[in-house]
Amino acid sequence: MHDSSWLADEDPQAYSPDYEGPRITPTSPLAAAPVGRPPRTVEGFAREFLRELSFGEGVALSRSSRNDQYLALSRTIRHYLMADWLETARRRREQPTKMVGYLSAEYLLGRQMGNALLATDLGEIAKEALQSLGLDLKTMRAQEVEPGLGNGGLGRLAACFVDSLATMDVPCIGYGIRYEYGIFRQTFEGGRQVEVPDSWLHLGDPWGFPHPDRAVQVGFGGRTETVTEDGVERSRWIPEWNVLGVPYHYMVPGYQNGVVNTLRLWSAKATQEFDLQVFNSGDYAQAVRAQTTAENISKVLYPEDSTPQGRELRLQQQYFFVACSLKDFIDRTLEKGFDLHRLDERIIFQLNDTHPVIAIPELMRLLMDEHGFAWDEAWAVTSRCFAYTCHTLLPEALEVWPVELVGRLLPRHLEIIYRINEEFLADVRSQFPGDELRVRRMSIIQDHPERAVRMANLATVAGVKVNGVAELHSQLLRDKVLPDFSAMWPDKFTNVTNGITPRRFVRLANPGLSQLITDTIGVGWETRLERLEALEPFAEDEEFRERFRAAKQANKDRLRKLLVVRDGIEIPEHAMIDAMVKRLHEYKRQTLKLLHIVSTYQQIIDGEVAKDDVVARTFVFGAKAAPGYQMAKEIIFLINSVAETINADERVQGTLSVAFPANYNVTLANRLIPAADLSEQISLAGKEASGTGNMKFALNGALTIGTDDGANVEIRERVGDENFFLFGMLEPQVAELQAKGYVPSAVYEANPSLKKAMDLLASGHFTGGDRGLAAPVVDDLLYNDRFMTLGDFQSYVETQARVDAYYQDQEAWTRSAILNVARCGFFSSDRSMRDYLRRIWMPTH
Repeated sequence: MHDSSWLADEDPQAYSPDYEGPRITPTSPLAAAPVGRPPRTVEGFAREFLRELSFGEGVALSRSSRNDQYLALSRTIRHYLMADWLETARRRREQPTKMVGYLSAEYLLGRQMGNALLATDLGEIAKEALQSLGLDLKTMRAQEVEPGLGNGGLGRLAACFVDSLATMDVPCIGYGIRYEYGIFRQTFEGGRQVEVPDSWLHLGDPWGFPHPDRAVQVGFGGRTETVTEDGVERSRWIPEWNVLGVPYHYMVPGYQNGVVNTLRLWSAKATQEFDLQVFNSGDYAQAVRAQTTAENISKVLYPEDSTPQGRELRLQQQYFFVACSLKDFIDRTLEKGFDLHRLDERIIFQLNDTHPVIAIPELMRLLMDEHGFAWDEAWAVTSRCFAYTCHTLLPEALEVWPVELVGRLLPRHLEIIYRINEEFLADVRSQFPGDELRVRRMSIIQDHPERAVRMANLATVAGVKVNGVAELHSQLLRDKVLPDFSAMWPDKFTNVTNGITPRRFVRLANPGLSQLITDTIGVGWETRLERLEALEPFAEDEEFRERFRAAKQANKDRLRKLLVVRDGIEIPEHAMIDAMVKRLHEYKRQTLKLLHIVSTYQQIIDGEVAKDDVVARTFVFGAKAAPGYQMAKEIIFLINSVAETINADERVQGTLSVAFPANYNVTLANRLIPAADLSEQISLAGKEASGTGNMKFALNGALTIGTDDGANVEIRERVGDENFFLFGMLEPQVAELQAKGYVPSAVYEANPSLKKAMDLLASGHFTGGDRGLAAPVVDDLLYNDRFMTLGDFQSYVETQARVDAYYQDQEAWTRSAILNVARCGFFSSDRSMRDYLRRIWMPTH
């Protein structure tokens, strides 16, 4: 007899939006059993893949496309991660402990499949399973589109950190935004950067999965009012409009340890997506206007903010994701009934730069307006729950938001910021009586050139700790960027030097070198990178050096093949690969690299040096310019113009070549970094916070030419002066020259080789005879040059001559490259996380 009892009427309570269902009691053995894990065998993996292809994609293998196969494979791998993810979550619910809430506007993840296979140790099983079905793993890995969730070092650092925390089994939730289009995909037209949408989601996203049932409502605009509740006067915010934040979960696996943490990224949706009455009236655009307005918030990473509308959208983005994140943690992640007075025992929110700093008044608002805390109670909790990482030394990079904009979008938050500032300035006046200039400098609210909120000051006032990201940066942060705060709270400031995950940037990116390391020192170095020190004696071993060079050459061959297919760029087979890849910004001084290239080229074509006496080099650039940063775009155009001319000139063929592949990203980095011989880290001393590209190159056996800036200082200290090409002014010399008055045109007139290079650039030689096309960059260098490119030119070219001489002795060069690898284990993001735990997040950990 068939049981039809399930057809009975539904429970009426279930129609209530607040009804969560009956409390689940696992009386059934199945309910208490662990989640079933897919079999870790070739046959089992193949069955899981075919099942996912059939029931997930709805196609048979014989009729499937490459994208069908990629999506099915990704979800198959996800099945293996899912069991560990659920088990990790269960374990942490049963034994709650303090977590890290990493708040970051970007996560530059890179492709996920290779990392997931490495973390789960499923690579060989997956390869053999697919081969048994007539499929190729490499082909499917190539199908993956890199997530457009980050831009540069800030986002890649966040991705490295969450990777390390999972590998170390530290409870962590990464919070951010699931951008629909990322920042942009860079193309070149006529040598100029053109931004096109980064449609990374158009073929599907198998790694992120939505939880619309956990959506959070976020308000904007409106007004505040004062109400009296139980005899207590309170403020209340009445927003004018709302959006929903829908969380998408991305699993962050630890390295072969069964731990999977969570990256929770928010997508903006309208609270009322579709107005049927308006639609039926014929106004189709108005019917979906609310949806369009809401979804703009998570449309693009870093919308162009040179317009008032762009600035407003950026602030909307920042508030949107932190409001979702704080609400989610308090209402969904914390165990029910938890006393929020003890919130700091369950969470420390790390503010990754100033983008998430609006979280500070948001937590105050939640505690006071929604949970009934008095001001002092709320501040006592809030001031224990945040820590701030500053990632810049440039004053213009420290965000400020006009008071008018904050007040219009977030009126309640502006009230809270004003009171935080009022009470803070009272403390400043108490500690430094009569020093009103200091009060003005330290105020969270600036008065000139417009009345605005200084987000770095707010983060410093509320944070339990403020850290820089390299020893030099942290010192300059204390002495020059936030000196008044350092004087008031010297113990609040600390340093955590950045690091990179060796799983992605050595083990995954450089399989040849990784195998050589494992063959030489054994397994396990991927999670204990300091073990690379054991390689140091092998720098004197001739056979090891030969194998090391062979691995480097294999990486070069791999890069050459990729650039031909990806960009139509052909580079010489045996040239030194000289790489400068980073965000395009004047302080990073891509123009200094360009002047070196032009100077070398000019000397060859003018007969000042013989072509055969010049070490063959391929100069590789990778850089995006922010859409509104016109000078950066002019520099990109000039680099491409020089590249086109040099690459077509038979007089330097085989000796000089310039490659500028468009749309540099993590996927290309994984090929370029292992192939590079020389790493260019040439920012003006005192301007780069840290850098992480410098660490990636050194750990993959490239030597560095660089200034004493950022983490270069610590790299040089570890690898030794003889294995690092140092040039340029030191930071105190830069400050002294700036104080005296730096005149770049005088440097130009006094240096014949610099003058020839600049004149060749200005002549139109590289721009089809049109002198005006090079003028924006040339004139800026001659009459502005705020980052002293010309001032460091002579030291730079002299040091490049030392590079040439050293490279000709391949045994010596290889010895230095091996020592760079052996001595840079310090720069693991695992070590960075241990420092954060010990110094900031959990001092007793």
